Amino acid sequence: MKRLFVLAPLAVTLTLSLASLTGCGGGSSSTPPPTPSITSFTASPTTIAAGSSSTLTGVFSNGTGVITPGNLPATSGTAVTVSPTTTTTYTLTVTPTSGTAVTAMAIVTVASATVSSVTVDLTSTGPAVTNSLLGMNMAIWYDLVTNQTAIVDAFQAAGITQVRWPGGSDSDLYHWETNSLCDGQFADTNDTFTNFVNDMAVPAKLDVALTANYGSDPTCTTGGEPSEAADWVTAALTAGITPSHMTVGNEEYGSWEYDLHSTPNDPTIYAAAVVGSTGFYQSIKAASPKTLVGVVVDAGSPNNEWDSTVLANAKGSYDFVEYHYYPETPGEENDTFLVQQAAQQLTTNINTIRSELTEWGTPNTPIYVGEIGGAYSNPGKQSWSITQGLYAGQVLGEMMNDGVSRLTWWIGFGNCNGTNGNDTTSVYGWQDFGAYNVFSDGPTEDPTCPGAGPLGTMSPTAVAFQLFSQMAVNGQTVLTATVAGDTTDVRAYAATNPGGTALLLFNDNETTAQQVTVTLSGKSSSPSVNVTTYDKAIYDLSGSPTGTPPDPVGTSTWAPPTTTSMGTQSLPLTLTLTPWSMNMVIIQ
Repeated sequence: MKRLFVLAPLAVTLTLSLASLTGCGGGSSSTPPPTPSITSFTASPTTIAAGSSSTLTGVFSNGTGVITPGNLPATSGTAVTVSPTTTTTYTLTVTPTSGTAVTAMAIVTVASATVSSVTVDLTSTGPAVTNSLLGMNMAIWYDLVTNQTAIVDAFQAAGITQVRWPGGSDSDLYHWETNSLCDGQFADTNDTFTNFVNDMAVPAKLDVALTANYGSDPTCTTGGEPSEAADWVTAALTAGITPSHMTVGNEEYGSWEYDLHSTPNDPTIYAAAVVGSTGFYQSIKAASPKTLVGVVVDAGSPNNEWDSTVLANAKGSYDFVEYHYYPETPGEENDTFLVQQAAQQLTTNINTIRSELTEWGTPNTPIYVGEIGGAYSNPGKQSWSITQGLYAGQVLGEMMNDGVSRLTWWIGFGNCNGTNGNDTTSVYGWQDFGAYNVFSDGPTEDPTCPGAGPLGTMSPTAVAFQLFSQMAVNGQTVLTATVAGDTTDVRAYAATNPGGTALLLFNDNETTAQQVTVTLSGKSSSPSVNVTTYDKAIYDLSGSPTGTPPDPVGTSTWAPPTTTSMGTQSLPLTLTLTPWSMNMVIIQ
């Protein structure tokens, strides 16, 4: 992954208010009209079957009420009947005789006529659950010291337990001891390895993966030196941390990767640098025996040349393999693909890697998804939309089911793309910016993404990690969850949970709610059921006008998930999954 810096012009909006002017010699005074207010605006019921009705009731004062869509006149305290055919957000606008109107919203969810079922087999035994899927990349261009509190707080709030450093293609230019890069590129002066350890890894209690510089030596004249990697893990041990993983280079199979070896990006030369008594594997293991050493794989290179050569020639000198996944081409993003197919395609690629490992005699080698995102570069508004959040949540469920050992998303902080990507109506989203980072850099650090909110604000993708942290509990086991009915829109992932069962449910339909019955084998009741939901309606609410002049959009609201405590429940349990939603269900 290559980083992108863009200098965008600073947009300044001046709002001028003209006060009442009086003539020289005197004037008149008058009492301003009362300010309109909305006490409540509710739908009853909030969920209806197709062809049924709901009533909308607003309690308001000091203005004339209108409900849209439909331009329906509203009287305070009087119900208005509506019969939407799809899930609809209704807005009550109360307008005074003069001054500024105020608004409130209510959602009527239209459920699918099809009732799907999810059956969890409590006797099944899948892979072990690990919180090592809850990871983020970080990079050496984002000031770790100044932003330390926000980074630590945001990571802990989202349940992040892993970090990959220094991240991306800079890994093959970066020299940790001098905190510098070949080719004159930028590393923040606060991003020394010592600061990384003391200001992020240790206070946030993060498991650390490092990427060794395969592409360049410290003089920037030839390929990377195994001794530099060995010295790095030695320094880490001295600093008080043991890197759990160290991968030899970044995406070495790609021509975009910096490589000063005699033949760049060559699998034979790469494998030769890994093996042998002075190669990367033995050098790193001698310095830190508990650090796992890995090689990069592609799972799709032409004629499988990279993977077959590396896995064969470096056999016995890798403890894991690292794979990167970006399923979309910039400018060609597709919400339906991202929400309904992309995560499942990743499972297909993981199975390809497993077949390759089996072919070369190392079938049980752990797989680490070191980078993952949507578009491989130049992300647009989809990157901070509910759609990428749904993709991220399903990725975590798929990787849990697949037994992937570790995952780090690209990227936590420090990679806003502003308005350079696809911000058109071809993809869903209210905001007009895109970003690789899934936590806000804040308007001070990067004013090109002002709608991302204050420093540390979670995007829908970060919220997916937060929800999944309730399921990603070490010591638990994956359970088989079978969906019957609408298998296109309803997805389910399950695992044991301390004291019960965790079930992650998705509705991948943009407009229609899904009725789902949940069965746990051998169980007829539960003393407690909690459901935490993040959906399209919550995302839309984040981008709605505030009702205060000049009605800024997406200024910082970014509403959090909602949690519903359902108390004692008989099983099977019936749930309504709202459109485009991810739902973490904990059944005690």
